[in-house]
Amino acid sequence: MLKKEGLPSINELCIATVDKIFELGAYVKLDEYGGLEAYLPWNEVSSKWVRNIREVIREGQKVVVKVIRVDRKKNQVDVSLKRVAEVERKRKIKEWKRARRAEKIIEAAAKKLGANLDEAYSEVWLKLEGVYGDVLAGLEEASVTGAEALRKAGVPDRWIEALMEEIPKHIRVKQVRVAGRLIMMTYEPDGVYRIREIFKSLAEVPGEGITIKMYTEGAPRYVVELIGNDYKVLEATLSELVSKAETLGKKLGVSISFERIKLG
Repeated sequence: MLKKEGLPSINELCIATVDKIFELGAYVKLDEYGGLEAYLPWNEVSSKWVRNIREVIREGQKVVVKVIRVDRKKNQVDVSLKRVAEVERKRKIKEWKRARRAEKIIEAAAKKLGANLDEAYSEVWLKLEGVYGDVLAGLEEASVTGAEALRKAGVPDRWIEALMEEIPKHIRVKQVRVAGRLIMMTYEPDGVYRIREIFKSLAEVPGEGITIKMYTEGAPRYVVELIGNDYKVLEATLSELVSKAETLGKKLGVSISFERIKLG
């Protein structure tokens, strides 16, 4: 699925595998172009003088190269190692690793469906890439918001169930937390039950994808903790909880104050 068609463009960054090393250069295979052979001249290996090219590269090594010449008539490509800036190298490697992760998920789904990789590429890969730019980003969105993220990209229904089964095996959604402390006091004889009613009402506030934890630090101090995937949504939900607690407190004769808790 990672195979690109045709030849790369000038200045394009490519993941390559060093294939053969000679005294005056090396041949590498461009992984994203189906193993297309490219030539790495000796003077494009390093910006520093080296006695032996093997001091810099070795057979089988994965490297990031920049395309410097393309002869489309002869189907020949020359690349450079020294012209790749460190920030470019890191960015390309990150993109490559993300693409490989996405590839594994889609291949596993294809296996379940008995579909071939060409079908997976046209029906899933290109659809997600077209909408999200990064295929893994589309799969990550599906892990958070559900199958609708795949439908939005135009992924056929027959793929969606298989993908949604595979995504949790490969993508772990990073969760965030917010918390606050409610100080609730009342002098009414049934005060415990009034505070309990407030807790019951607060438990109904959080929407889908948000976990709420409420526990006491010892009366009259009670902690409310929210866990979810979106910090802004959690902040808004916590504000809603506090507002609802204050409204109910006035009705039930319970004085309420709130303070944020910083989580490490």
